[in-house]
Amino acid sequence: MELAPDVAAVFRDYPRIFFSCHRRHVRDPKDGTLLSSKQTSILDHLDPIHAITLNGLARHMGVTAGTMSIAVDRLVKLGYVVRQLDESDRRRVNLRLTEAGVRVCAESSVLEPDLVREMLDQLSPPERRDALKGLSLLARAAMAAQHARSGAKTRRKSG
Repeated sequence: MELAPDVAAVFRDYPRIFFSCHRRHVRDPKDGTLLSSKQTSILDHLDPIHAITLNGLARHMGVTAGTMSIAVDRLVKLGYVVRQLDESDRRRVNLRLTEAGVRVCAESSVLEPDLVREMLDQLSPPERRDALKGLSLLARAAMAAQHARSGAKTRRKSG
């Protein structure tokens, strides 16, 4: 399949930016604990206030409840997640981020700020403005496309 030139440009340039600026490891800034990308992905799906069930998280991430339980066990032992029995249904296990989990999530952005800064420093001020405006336009279009896909799924389910 041949890509349209604009699509080919995104396929060519996006990976260059990503691989040049992405974080290779996520470490807890407090104690240096190294976390895997799977562990940080689990943390990214949790919230300190609004709980999600273990089964719901497993379904969402496409793994079995047993697999998720093993992964969450490690995060609980590290102090990043708390398990609580649901008060209305004691068979359900709710998961929430701890303060330490929130801290790690804040540090786990896919991009490394220093590498992004180095990249941007390679541009002249007018180039930087143009690049950031273009990036903003692409992000807006991505969100609009995602919203349209989501709306189409909702209409198919209810129709």
